[in-house]
Amino acid sequence: MNSAQHLRLTITYDEPDEDGWIVARVVEVPGAISQGRTDEEARANVIDALRLMLSPDDDDDRVVVGRSESLDLILSA
Repeated sequence: MNSAQHLRLTITYDEPDEDGWIVARVVEVPGAISQGRTDEEARANVIDALRLMLSPDDDDDRVVVGRSESLDLILSA
């Protein structure tokens, strides 16, 4: 059975701080946070941060115990 499924994530934006920086966060992923001078720049930066967080780490030698499956998450900027 091949049915498409989507994972929808929410990006929130803080009001610009006194220096003009806008902080963006992915609500569903604690630690996925970045900033930019515009909403668009903050959005692109937080998506890059999320990609880095979800990328495999070459030094990660955790062993998967039990059943597992791959999850393909498609991000677009």
